[in-house]
Amino acid sequence: MALGDGPGDPLLPAEGGGERRAPFLLRALRIAVVVCLYWFTSIAMVFLNKYLLDSPSLRLDAPLFVTFFQCALTAALCLGLSMGAACGPPCTSLPALRLDPKVSRSVLPLSAVFIGMVTSNNLCLKHVGVAFYNVGRSLTTVFNVLLSYLLLKQTTSLYALLACGVIIGGFWLGVDQEGAEGTLSWTGIFFGILASLCVSLNAIYTKKVLPVVDGSIWRLTFYNNVNACVLFFPLMLLLGEFRTLYHFDKLGSPSFWSVMILGGVFGFAIGYVTGLQIKFTSPLTHNVSGTAKACAQTVLAVIYFEETKSLLWWTSNLMVLGGSFAYTWVKGLEMRKVQEDPNVKSSERNETGV
Repeated sequence: MALGDGPGDPLLPAEGGGERRAPFLLRALRIAVVVCLYWFTSIAMVFLNKYLLDSPSLRLDAPLFVTFFQCALTAALCLGLSMGAACGPPCTSLPALRLDPKVSRSVLPLSAVFIGMVTSNNLCLKHVGVAFYNVGRSLTTVFNVLLSYLLLKQTTSLYALLACGVIIGGFWLGVDQEGAEGTLSWTGIFFGILASLCVSLNAIYTKKVLPVVDGSIWRLTFYNNVNACVLFFPLMLLLGEFRTLYHFDKLGSPSFWSVMILGGVFGFAIGYVTGLQIKFTSPLTHNVSGTAKACAQTVLAVIYFEETKSLLWWTSNLMVLGGSFAYTWVKGLEMRKVQEDPNVKSSERNETGV
């Protein structure tokens, strides 16, 4: 699986400083295409993973193997695109990739957090419905605030804390309504909370480890996924997933492997389209887009799986989405104020928390 790409990613289009600014209509169309691409990739990846992890027709109880395969495919795609750099655009600016054991060891702490993040995400999705998936993992913002204070000694404004309070309220109301409808999985809730924590920790460790790979998200993605593949082997052995795979009746099915490969490609692509959306819009707009995408994903899941939800269940989703949007908006205003304040030191201007 790919990390979220940054502005310096070699696959992203370069912003030529000397080029004439594109017409408004062209820029608006380009942004619309990029946002739609992000929505499609993200939603499709969730539905594909849900099928692989919890499909009654597939009956594959090997979530670590599914995650391992996606990491292996991501590492292979990184290496393949890097090797194809000599073939011409768009790969000419890709950095050369080679496995350096010293760098791999330096990235290992991040890889451990990364494994926790992708595994808990998939285990949460396995045990809860796609419609509840967004609420189940909604505490990431809350952990961002908590870890910013505990690890980075950064305080948070009252308005941002109020937004976090709305998110927590929506989370607990959602848990209550899932229980009332008889669809609550405490295992899924546990892994959703763990996933939220790991996403926040992943952001912190990514910032710390980036200098080891010369600030290249591309190299970090490669090393992270290679390390993850190695670490997954003993975990799969410990949990008996190799035995599960041995008895899996669709292991030789081309359709099964087609879905596995497609899921892996979407897992790789999500990092690219995330960076693309940030590049053509802004981090604030990306977060707003992600919130709107989560709303659309919830509605699509309810329609696709033909579920009936109560008014309070929908209220919990609106509270989570509204709180997330409010937090994003408040932080955006605060960052703009800091950037415009001439009395703020340059080092503080770039400090945005977790």
